[in-house]
Amino acid sequence: MTQTSVTVFVVSDSAGDTGELAVRAAAAQFHPLSVQIRRAAFIHSPEGIDAVLGAADEERGIVLYTLVIPELRNHMVEQSSRRQVTAIDLLGSLIDRLEERFGRESRHEPGLNHVLDADYFRKVEAVEFAVRYDDARDVTGIHKADIVLVGVSRTSKTPLSMVLAHKTFKVANVPLVPELVPPKELFTVSPSKVIGLTINTEALNAIRKERLKALGLPDTASYATSERIERELRHAHEVMDKIGCVVIDVSNKAVEETASLIMERFER
Repeated sequence: MTQTSVTVFVVSDSAGDTGELAVRAAAAQFHPLSVQIRRAAFIHSPEGIDAVLGAADEERGIVLYTLVIPELRNHMVEQSSRRQVTAIDLLGSLIDRLEERFGRESRHEPGLNHVLDADYFRKVEAVEFAVRYDDARDVTGIHKADIVLVGVSRTSKTPLSMVLAHKTFKVANVPLVPELVPPKELFTVSPSKVIGLTINTEALNAIRKERLKALGLPDTASYATSERIERELRHAHEVMDKIGCVVIDVSNKAVEETASLIMERFER
């Protein structure tokens, strides 16, 4: 029997981030159908697994698990089969194949990808940097940044800064508004560090109207009119041309896709 909404229980003996990301990636292929995610993190006992399987059985849900402790994986396999609950092992097969190739057992330790190593602290530092230098609050960040994003309002500058920060890039972003003179630092920093973000008028118009609705404002405000948007985009392109930076069109692109394009450029 088909369903319009499915609940996926993400079970992990650690935080469950990996499993949730996998479910979200799969769920995106079924929009606008609904996939509800219920995370059961830090499961360290068979009883915890039984409780999740009971809930999944009642709701006709699916279980996706990232269990690295063999006893818990085995219990999940046995009990999900007994209850006839669909349970998907995200890591098990890969771990088994790696054990075969390496000729040794894995460490069977949950949460190793969350160890507080140097990379973790670089991410924290980059996130703090992105928050501090968001929306040109402090223009001194332009010269300190690894990447500087420029563009009109609602071209995903802040979300992009955060995605890139989680990849350890220090990002500053600067809004381009016709009524404001761009910071002089934009024209003294290396153009290779600057990424201009542009978008087509129709896409930006739709985004801004939704933003106004979310704020409880009429979508007829000048902020969302085609005339205002075209003026802003012309001004932004003039500034970007003067800087001499690369420009990426974010129309109909997911933030992660744009981040990938930027990272490819900087990693080269």
